[in-house]
Amino acid sequence: MVHKLLVVEDNQSIGKVIEKIATSLGFQVTIAQSFAQVKTILAHNPNFFAATIDVNLPDAPNGEVIPYVLQSNIPSIVMTGRMDALTRKKILSLPVIDYITKENAQAYHYLLRVLNNQLTNKDISVLVVDSSLTSCNETVELLKRRNFTTLAVPDGTKALKVLEDNPDIKIVITAHNMPGMTGIELLQKIRKQHTNNELIVIGTSRSSKDTASAKFIKNGADDFLKKPFCPEEFYCRIMQHIEKFHNLEKIHLADNHDYLTNLLNYRHFITTVTEAQEMSLDDPSTSVLAIIDIDNFKSINETHCNSMGDKVLISLAQNLEKQFSDQILARLGGNQFAALIKAENIEAAKAQLQTLQQTISQLEIKDNGNQTNFSVCIGATTMKGENSIDAFLKIANDAIIKAKSEGKNKLILTEAS
Repeated sequence: MVHKLLVVEDNQSIGKVIEKIATSLGFQVTIAQSFAQVKTILAHNPNFFAATIDVNLPDAPNGEVIPYVLQSNIPSIVMTGRMDALTRKKILSLPVIDYITKENAQAYHYLLRVLNNQLTNKDISVLVVDSSLTSCNETVELLKRRNFTTLAVPDGTKALKVLEDNPDIKIVITAHNMPGMTGIELLQKIRKQHTNNELIVIGTSRSSKDTASAKFIKNGADDFLKKPFCPEEFYCRIMQHIEKFHNLEKIHLADNHDYLTNLLNYRHFITTVTEAQEMSLDDPSTSVLAIIDIDNFKSINETHCNSMGDKVLISLAQNLEKQFSDQILARLGGNQFAALIKAENIEAAKAQLQTLQQTISQLEIKDNGNQTNFSVCIGATTMKGENSIDAFLKIANDAIIKAKSEGKNKLILTEAS
């Protein structure tokens, strides 16, 4: 889906900078240089995902265009060359996403962050916990303006149930003073289940006399905000925590996944399979551990180049994910991959592996005008008994050695005793 951005800016150079930023994020940009052009554009097509709006236009020098665009329900970022106290107060009284002063390059870096967040925030669920309906609605409205998915409950007991039912929630914003369970008590219960790396918790309070901020932070909150919120501070704090959260996810992904194929790496595969074994002791299905090895991979790299080899590796990974979408997959290293397959019986598992071989052998991989085909040998074993994952890997590895000694595109599946 292509998202459309309306850029209202009479300075052509600045308009081009904003357009470049937006197109780098995938936006389709329409530029208007006057209030009159805005009226014409919105009369014919008001369906814009977002807008950036210059405060001062030749035919609207005092920001008259801002409420006009907002009336079309277009989330808007105000761009201004000046920001005195009166202008700031006027802009913040409107339901805008944010305002940015066009004073230096950092302002446009911030614009990039805000536009990117508007695209990605829809995938982030935020739970608001507040017994005050007015306060709760105000917080939810601020979050919706930034395109977050929101849930709201009036007390801690309901909040814990919502968290249990919605594991995709990434942020909890909880008031301190609530009947039945205070925000601190809710936080303590949350931290027994979720670490700071798993769930962001922000405490809030309206009272100017209590020490809620220190209590929240000491009990594991990521931040604290004083009510009523300053929208600027609210959004900056939320943005910082989301970006930190994403950075931690990237670090976790890099630590546990292969950089090229995005499958599990060897170490995390061992851990994941071991955990799966422990949880499936009473599972009647057949578990098969398979090692998949690309035939003549060295020759592919030597005949073509490493980029062709990379495409072969990526293609195999993609086909593994397509055929075994609900199974545990990994790149063990080099041209070897692994899969833990759950099947009804050994014959069904063997049929799935043969289908993979057939699919792979029919692929044509292209790179810089060259093309190649490839096949895979598979060594596999059923996982019966109380052997360790290392023991099963050795059996599968012996099977792959034997399969490759017999030629290309071979499959050997042994039944562990």
